[in-house]
Amino acid sequence: MRLSSMADYAVVTMSAAARHCGGSRVSAAELAAETGLPVPTVQKLVSRLTAAGLLRSTRGVGGGLKLARPAAAITLADIIEAVEGPIALTQCVDDARADCGLDACCSVKPHWPIVNEALRGALSQVSLIRLAEVTA
Repeated sequence: MRLSSMADYAVVTMSAAARHCGGSRVSAAELAAETGLPVPTVQKLVSRLTAAGLLRSTRGVGGGLKLARPAAAITLADIIEAVEGPIALTQCVDDARADCGLDACCSVKPHWPIVNEALRGALSQVSLIRLAEVTA
């Protein structure tokens, strides 16, 4: 299992946003400069993260981006789901994607929700505040 580049970049972007202490606002361009990511990529991520309620965007003078809630209340699972959608190791748990030829006779399918919940639970234990810590 591997995160997409966009999910990885979202974690990096949110970590950079969390390091702006005291709720100060930061621009997408500043986040791009701090992270080394291209500005268009950060802008796309900011749009998704804002839509997911993880960032708050304010336009105009004194505007910019800031976390929508405290970093301790945002988890790795929240960030990944903002970019990737619900955490699931297989597509068969999504009723809208019933394209598996084994669906009717699969004995494993009932167990995937348990696995997915365990994975989401583990990712939910990692807070943004922890991800934003700067290590020497």
